[in-house]
Amino acid sequence: MNSSAPSHFSIGSKAPAVVTRTGGSIETEGSLVDTELTVDAPTGHDILVEVVAVSVNPVDVKVRAGGEVADRVLGWDASGVVAAVGPDVTLFQPGDEVWYAGDITRPGTYSRMHHVDERIVGRKPSSLSHAEAAAMPLTTITAYEALFHKLKLSKDSTGTLLVLGAAGGVGSVLIQLAKKLTGVRVIATASREETSAWVTDLGADVVVIHRGDLAANVAAVAPEGVDWVFTSQTGKNLPAIVELIKPFGEIVAIDDEAGLDLLSLKGKALSWHWELMFTRSAQHTADMVLQHELLDEVADLVDAGEIRTTLTRTFSPLNAEQLRAAHALVETGSAIGKTVVTSEVAAEVATAH
Repeated sequence: MNSSAPSHFSIGSKAPAVVTRTGGSIETEGSLVDTELTVDAPTGHDILVEVVAVSVNPVDVKVRAGGEVADRVLGWDASGVVAAVGPDVTLFQPGDEVWYAGDITRPGTYSRMHHVDERIVGRKPSSLSHAEAAAMPLTTITAYEALFHKLKLSKDSTGTLLVLGAAGGVGSVLIQLAKKLTGVRVIATASREETSAWVTDLGADVVVIHRGDLAANVAAVAPEGVDWVFTSQTGKNLPAIVELIKPFGEIVAIDDEAGLDLLSLKGKALSWHWELMFTRSAQHTADMVLQHELLDEVADLVDAGEIRTTLTRTFSPLNAEQLRAAHALVETGSAIGKTVVTSEVAAEVATAH
């Protein structure tokens, strides 16, 4: 039998949600629409979460803008409270506060009541509000997997890590994790004064201007080259990356631009890694629970004051109108840190540094 806790919405009732009717441009009438969905009881390893806050990621924008998503609930970041648990659940109980990034193959988090597999859910940091917590899961999982599952860095690692797109959501967490959990030197790229200040405040050792000759700009502060590169902006930067990285160096990328000349890596015997945090949940891998474990580990770091939220802008309440505004901001590509939409009472609007 499912265990449950008091909630604003009971099993079998209707709960608010936001769906995309048409996909496409955020300006179209059906891009994001308020609706109500029936609350079903959780089964198996699922927990039912009463969602309090969600963040808007580039993947949300990409899926919506790509069309062919009729009546789909988007959203892949959430912070909330467990309302009920399935019969196979062992990690959580009703009333627990949780944060997670969800599963791209299932309905998303733009829903006040949301089903998610417990094995990709973590304990919400007790020191953060739901809005502050919702900013982080997807980017935290991505950054953690990139650093420790792909590049296999550790507390004993030394060398130089170059972070391209450092002021974005993933880069903002990755800098912090690299500085707190490894011994590497972090070079971050930035293109504006405010992004330079942001990544410096997060702990980057050196900030390099991304405009102009990237390879020359990095060589000025790392003449011996760099050991690792994290990139969310590969594309036209790949030749510079190959030029500035040391032989046998490693690159981990999260973007998916077509036509990359990966053969150019062969001369230096470079290693290329793709990072996609949805792989474990989408492929139902045997080690899915690693995402639960890493989220708990980072929650401990947050509560110890070692890692901070990357929230920079908050919209409220959690409805289609506010989500459209958040999508429009993220779609500019110039936002620093993370944008969150929350139902928390009297949510404060934060602005980027």
